[in-house]
Amino acid sequence: MTVLIVGGSGFLGTELVRQGHLVGQDTAATFHTLSGEDADGTWHHLDLRNPASLREVLDAVSPRVVINASSGGCNWEVTAEGGMRLARAAAERGIRLIHISSDAVFSGRRSDPYDETCLPDPVSPYGAAKAAAETAVRLLDADTVVARTSLIIGDGQSEHERMVHALATGMRDGSLFTDDVRCPVHVSDLAAALWELTLSDAAGVFHLAGPDAVTRHELGILIAQRDGLDASLLPTGRRADSGLPGGLHIHLDSRATQANLATRLRGARQFLQYRNTSA
Repeated sequence: MTVLIVGGSGFLGTELVRQGHLVGQDTAATFHTLSGEDADGTWHHLDLRNPASLREVLDAVSPRVVINASSGGCNWEVTAEGGMRLARAAAERGIRLIHISSDAVFSGRRSDPYDETCLPDPVSPYGAAKAAAETAVRLLDADTVVARTSLIIGDGQSEHERMVHALATGMRDGSLFTDDVRCPVHVSDLAAALWELTLSDAAGVFHLAGPDAVTRHELGILIAQRDGLDASLLPTGRRADSGLPGGLHIHLDSRATQANLATRLRGARQFLQYRNTSA
């Protein structure tokens, strides 16, 4: 069985490719601007905005399953329309689809955590694009997996970790919000959980986030402490005062999903507790 990882050269995609190769899974992957051809597996250039490009890749790979780990940000053509185009092509060809979505589909106006039954109510362009894509995915094929996740952290390589280092060392301006709550997940845990869902017969909406709800500033402190940085140097601010779109208190409740997974999704306070000397 061949699994195609769309967005395989991205942060999460790279880990998905690595874990797939580690267990001997027949894996192919795509890239758009950053080639992954120096990594394991078979690589194909793909532009999700181009129907012909998508057809060419699907014809060449003939996958049984596609994991959509692409990241087009708030680019509607890539994130929304590209996700829809991929979902339609997968449904027409009988390909199982694992679609990775985001906690940004929620507004943060709900006082309780968001579980898998909650419907999207985005307040940002990125959230709207992700919500449109996951809604289309679910309508096109009831057997699809929609996996919502939160901030993805690694062992020093994620954009969030790089930003903390840049802020602490004065290499960039900005601040870490004290009113913006998320549930970070480690990239290796997330990839393992996605592979578990991929190789099962699961379908529906799943939440893959860590159990710790922390502000972006609290997350920054944890990263700084792990990496030996002076956390007191991290500038603070409030998203509510910034004018930037996006929800504030978005607490993904992953308990129902976690109860049916063998993979354990660790919280930020655990996976950022110790310095990874191999990073």
